[in-house]
Amino acid sequence: MPDAFILRAALAGIGLTLATGPLGSFVVWRRMAYFGDATAHAAILGVALAFATGLPLYAGTLVVALAMAASVAALAGRGHATDTAIGVLAHSALAAGLFAASFLPGVRVDLSAFLFGDILAVTRADLAVVWAGSAAVLGLLAWRWPGLLTATVNEELAQAAGYDPRRERLVLTLALALTVAVSIRIVGALLIAALLVIPAAAARGPSRTPEAMAVTATLIGMLAVIAGLVLSLRLDTPAGPSIVLAAAAIFALQLPFRRAMR
Repeated sequence: MPDAFILRAALAGIGLTLATGPLGSFVVWRRMAYFGDATAHAAILGVALAFATGLPLYAGTLVVALAMAASVAALAGRGHATDTAIGVLAHSALAAGLFAASFLPGVRVDLSAFLFGDILAVTRADLAVVWAGSAAVLGLLAWRWPGLLTATVNEELAQAAGYDPRRERLVLTLALALTVAVSIRIVGALLIAALLVIPAAAARGPSRTPEAMAVTATLIGMLAVIAGLVLSLRLDTPAGPSIVLAAAAIFALQLPFRRAMR
């Protein structure tokens, strides 16, 4: 039987993919990969905020992730190029987080865990938070699925159907911030964007419907988690990057299938 910490790591990764599969599909459809990366980078500032104020880690990262999303939306609404606004805020927030953390005793030692993740150190409490957060994200996406999908296809069509595109963007922003908050201890701020994008990109080719793509992306994410953990144990490599490399390998393997379908 696998050790308890391996089982906890596998359960945490599988629980996280329940959120990243369907959410990552929207990230790919809406071309929001850079936005997800920026939100994850800003989470480091949330880590520093949590340590400085005594807030729970997940609360600090969630607050900063939501603030990042709101700031990007405000700048984009005022005419600034969205990608430029995201780039400025993402790098500024990451630098501010690293700068602030250097003044907090004991944080510098653990900072690499928040950057690159430490899924093998997941506790039962972390496991409960991950599954609860993923369930909340999954429930939110399921509740708003028709509106989210219609607004993704065409905002004017969504308005004609009675959906508010701004509200649907807010739902995605909230779901993305919550996912980053619960996953920062697992795969880290620098790798969460990859786990959002790569399984969804791999699922895009063989999927014929949006729902099929969301399910396939979830399954690919689960497979990547298991394969990455096995690779990490056998080769003594970092678990988080190993999971992302496993997802990238699955993406590469499906490319011939995608060309054949075309």
